[in-house]
Amino acid sequence: MTSRHSPAADQPVKQTPRLSYLIYRLERRIRARLDEALVQYGITTTEYMALSELLMRDGLSSAELARIAFVTPQAMNLVVRDLEQRGLIHRDAHPDGGRVLRVHLTHEGQATLRRCDRSLDDIEENMLGEVDDTTRAALTEGLTLCTRALRPSAG
Repeated sequence: MTSRHSPAADQPVKQTPRLSYLIYRLERRIRARLDEALVQYGITTTEYMALSELLMRDGLSSAELARIAFVTPQAMNLVVRDLEQRGLIHRDAHPDGGRVLRVHLTHEGQATLRRCDRSLDDIEENMLGEVDDTTRAALTEGLTLCTRALRPSAG
């Protein structure tokens, strides 16, 4: 008995990359560009993320910043300590007491963040240069929904 093969059956089926894979690759490329751009300000990407988060949500603890940045609390403590020594943030006691310290941007931290933001603006403009406004809005909305769907459950 002979098997019937069509020549097309021997050809690999070209598949489009998985969306999560494309997002991962994009994140890695953004991170590499951002790492390069932030060197001129003496800021690491993790420090930039912490400063950005503090602008949006003032008074976070070091542990909260660590969860947001996907780093260990110990690693974030080093980041916070360095930023504080450089005068970019300051810490104060949490109003509920205990050992928790709240982290706040200083004026110098805000100024540094504005300079760093311009670098990210350039990266995003390059990345989205061929993307129209409607697609940008849909992309922003879609990625926001995806992020919310995968948010760690409180439990």
